[in-house]
Parts: sequence; C-alpha cells; structure tokens
Amino acid sequence: MRRELVCLWCLQENIVSVTQQQILESLSKVPSPRGALTNAGVLSAITIVKDKVYFAINVDAGEVKAWEPVRAQAEAAVRAVPGVAAVMVALTAERAAGAAPAPRSGIAPASSHRSPGAGAPSPMSRQAAIPGVNAVIAVASGKGGVGKSTTAINLALGLRELGLRVGLLDADIYGPSVPKLIGTSARPELDDNRRMVPLAKFGLAVMSIGFLIDPDSPVVWRAPMVVSAITQMLRDVDWGELDVLVVDMPPGTGDAQLTLAQNVPLRGAVIVSTPQDLALIDARRGLAMFTKVEVPVLGIVENMSYFQCPHCGTRSDIFGHGGARDEAERLGVPFLGEIPLHMDIRATSDAGTPVMVSDPQGVHAMAYRAIAVQLLDQLRP
Repeated sequence: MRRELVCLWCLQENIVSVTQQQILESLSKVPSPRGALTNAGVLSAITIVKDKVYFAINVDAGEVKAWEPVRAQAEAAVRAVPGVAAVMVALTAERAAGAAPAPRSGIAPASSHRSPGAGAPSPMSRQAAIPGVNAVIAVASGKGGVGKSTTAINLALGLRELGLRVGLLDADIYGPSVPKLIGTSARPELDDNRRMVPLAKFGLAVMSIGFLIDPDSPVVWRAPMVVSAITQMLRDVDWGELDVLVVDMPPGTGDAQLTLAQNVPLRGAVIVSTPQDLALIDARRGLAMFTKVEVPVLGIVENMSYFQCPHCGTRSDIFGHGGARDEAERLGVPFLGEIPLHMDIRATSDAGTPVMVSDPQGVHAMAYRAIAVQLLDQLRP
C-alpha cells in the first residue's frame, strides 16, 4: 500500500468551515496607518481553500516597512479565527494608482552612479561598463544550497514584469543551475563579430557556462581559468540593450567572487540566506566582501523562511525564522523579504518553469515581485 508523508495537523478531523465574512470581521479589528485595515483600500481578494486563507496587502513601495507590523497583525488575527489552520499574508508593493511602469531611461547607466551620501563617483564608475547594459546587480550567498539561483531567476523575472529589459548571467562556474531552471540545454550561437548571443527564455536574455559544457562533466578549473570564463561571458556576449543584468554569483567569497566584484561595475548586491545561524555566518562573510570592495548591498532575502505543509498549509519554522531580518537590522542594510520553503517552488524550478512563470498570481510570485519593486527603487538615480 502506498503511503504519503503528512504532518500531524493533516490528521485533524471535523475542521470548521471558514467564511469570508469571518475573515473580514477579524481584519476589521486590525489597525493600520489608514485606519481599520478593511477600510484602508489595500486588501486583495481573499482566497479560502478549505481551512487555508490567502490574501495580500498592497501598498506603495515606500510604505512597505511601515506596513510590515500590520501584515503580522493581520496574519495573527486571521489565524485566531476558529477553523483556520493556516494563513499566508503577502505584503506587496505597487506604484501609485495610474502610474506607468518605470521608463527604461529611469535606470541610470553605471557610469553615472554615485556613492550614497557622497558627491564623488563610486569606485564602480571607474570600471569598464558592459556595452549596452545600464546596471549590473549580483545575487550572492556566503554558501551554496540556500536557493540563490532560484532567487536570482525569479527576481530577474520580477524586474522584467516591471517593464525592464533584463538579462541573467549564470556565473556559478562550478555548479551552473540556470539551464535546469529554464528548461533548456541549447548552445548559444555566434554573431557576425564572433560574440555569443544569449538564449532568449521567458523574456530574458540568458547566458550560462552550462550551455557550453557537458552537464555530466565536472568543471575542474584553477582560479585564473574561472575568472577568465566569467569575464568572457560578461564581455564577449552580445547582451544587446539591457536595463538590468542579474548575475547569479558563485557561492562563497573566493577569487571568482572577488574578481567579479572588482572588475565589473556592480550597482549592488543582493544577499540570499536561510534563517539559521549557520547560514547567516556565511552570509555575513559575503556581505563583508562586498562592503570591502565598496559595492553597495541592496538588501538581504530570507529564503526557505518557513515551511508550509502542502496538505494543510500549517506553518513550521524548520530553520528558525526571522534570522535574516534581524541580521539586516543589525548591519543596517535593507531586508527585502522572505520566501517560504514550499514544494511548488522546488517542483516548478526542477521542471524548468520558475514560479514567476508557472503561477504568476500566486503568493510566492507576489513575494518575489515585492522584492523586485524594492530593487527597482534602489536602481533609480
């Protein structure tokens, strides 16, 4: 007999049905900067699936920090409703009503970037820009296995949804994941100038060392070879005209990471970590490396922030919770958001259809989209 693994909450019986009116009544008691939450004009449609409740709070990008306590109170209020076994409340950021997506000229070229609070050009402005690319951002982690590549591709897709021309470079030479994430192993063609042409997938311009090597062959390269390969994929590729190039960095803080940070005009870096102390120790090293070479840290993302049972939706903090947020506050860098550990993200990634593509209106896509909005605000001059 086939048996499925379920959590203990799934064995509960006689679960009381939940109505939308009950949810609205509980939310009416939650205060917000605009009065009662139900009168604030920020609630999305409320979705109830058996005993699980999903909805979003949509605010302007500049208000996200002020509304995070409201999100937490709303989640607690709904969780207290009899019959509710799980609740997910996403805090998403939108432009003001009627505002159009940011024009492509809204992101200044890297050469015009200035260090925060200083009148002099940033050291990044003295590096050779990549022709046609306005901004380069790195998605990095102090260690592998924290979901950095999955985060990178979904953030790239989130930026594309905001009306930007976006490229994705898989610079993880030793373990390229992007070919699997986009579901293709095609080889790039060469243009008339013998430059590689990125593959086009999901509206992104994509390049990876995984397109050029046998997927079953180990990459046994010394550091100079790694640096050379990364440099070629940056500068010997016809990226065309891009607003943003997202670079999925190799994990760690070795020669490859340091050379990339020193030789490419990075507009900033996003650090990905899981909540537990062991991962945060490595995340601090990654953050310290970027600080040392004067690359701004755009923020920290807490990936695998919590686990949601696929059967009943009950939340479990397997790796702890909030560690990345606390670390961001301690270090004085933005906390960009939290992404849950969920089977849908894993399954869609393995299938080559990232969650931003397979379920663009789902709660996980909303979380990535909210982070992309914050990144866009920081990329503007």
